[in-house]
Amino acid sequence: MALPIALALGITLLTGPNPGQPEPDVYQVATEPPRLLLRPQRLRLLQRERQRQSMRWEHFDALVRGGARLPEPGFALALHYQVTRNAESGKRALTWALGPGEDLRQLALVLDWCRPLSGPQETAALLGRIERALAALRSEQTVPAVRSRVLAAVAMADERPQLAAAELREVVQHWWRGMIVPGLKQGRPIPRADHYALLEMMHVLRDNLYLDLREDAPWFFKELPLYQLMSYYPASYPAPENEYRIPASASAQPDLVAAMLSRAAELAMVAYEPNAQETQYLQGWVMQDRFCMRHPLGITYEFLWANPYHPGLTYHGLPLVLYDKNFGRLFLRSSWEEEAEWLGCFDGIRQRFAGGRPLVLGAEAAGSIFRVGEAVVVVVDKQMRFHIAEPAGPVFLAGLKPETCYDVEVDEEEMRQECSDKGGLLALPAGSWRGIRLRPSPR
Repeated sequence: MALPIALALGITLLTGPNPGQPEPDVYQVATEPPRLLLRPQRLRLLQRERQRQSMRWEHFDALVRGGARLPEPGFALALHYQVTRNAESGKRALTWALGPGEDLRQLALVLDWCRPLSGPQETAALLGRIERALAALRSEQTVPAVRSRVLAAVAMADERPQLAAAELREVVQHWWRGMIVPGLKQGRPIPRADHYALLEMMHVLRDNLYLDLREDAPWFFKELPLYQLMSYYPASYPAPENEYRIPASASAQPDLVAAMLSRAAELAMVAYEPNAQETQYLQGWVMQDRFCMRHPLGITYEFLWANPYHPGLTYHGLPLVLYDKNFGRLFLRSSWEEEAEWLGCFDGIRQRFAGGRPLVLGAEAAGSIFRVGEAVVVVVDKQMRFHIAEPAGPVFLAGLKPETCYDVEVDEEEMRQECSDKGGLLALPAGSWRGIRLRPSPR
């Protein structure tokens, strides 16, 4: 009888599954709670941090137990409950979620992390709140809004499996693959301020659906760690609780909330892929105690994501030039020291860091030539003629009309055609010098 059985098995393998059987839905959540950000390995790490009385744990615990005013109470109290199993913290989180709580992301975290303390009536009431908040956010396409929808869908997957699967399918297939990834390819970057929300969503989707969003845009994610580092102003910002690194922004003013979320994004990035070389440099960047977030907002992220036991690489050997032609942005540093010179062209603006503060390069900078380390940036004026006195490294022209082709003539070289990018930047061959002239190419 062995031969007929083998033949039957072979026929089954060739023809595939029974057409009458439903295909498994890749968007059905089948993992065990807690599902959001606290998979078993991370939860064990946090519980060991508590046992070791680590610096981050002690500060987080002191704020929660001391009744400090927490900017994100649902997030902080529910995390404290998961690590300690202290019912008081979990009940406080549920009280917030069923009372003044309106933030969908935090409501989802409380539902997922505090389930053991939530009775049937509390769970039903919280589910109702989440469903209403989810419906209100469904038309919003920002990264933070979609992140919150993903967290809500996964948190309510047991009670609303079809709704959860439909929401996750919509996010992955239509929002991410249908809108965001094509936008990245067309030169529309995800805003820096949204990187943390993106990382939260990536963690939740990979942890529960085994979907890695990086596979749809690997080039974007490979450069993301270096972009994070290069787009900070060089000098740190001293605050009463700790020092901050300040992300470059159009306002050129320190935004400490943005600084905290930026650091949180880097910590979450390392946690997502700790063994890649680019994130090992990032680990070397974030593991400096003077930047450890102690603010009541930042400490929850710091404790959740930081892994001080993971080795990092020194970032001092990283490149000092980051030019992204696709997004039309440029960042230069003279070194990785805090006293370094820095210049950035991004989001249609130009800035340089000098004298301990960022300076906006407006119309008055036209015709100026800036040297940052070995690189040169020329802010082109109306004459489109300039002279670089001596050979340099990379040479960039700024202030051109975006996505426009020019005839470029360099002394003692043949004329050639070059085109600016979306940000009005044009990269000349490294070492270009002497007299350089441009004129728009005939159409």
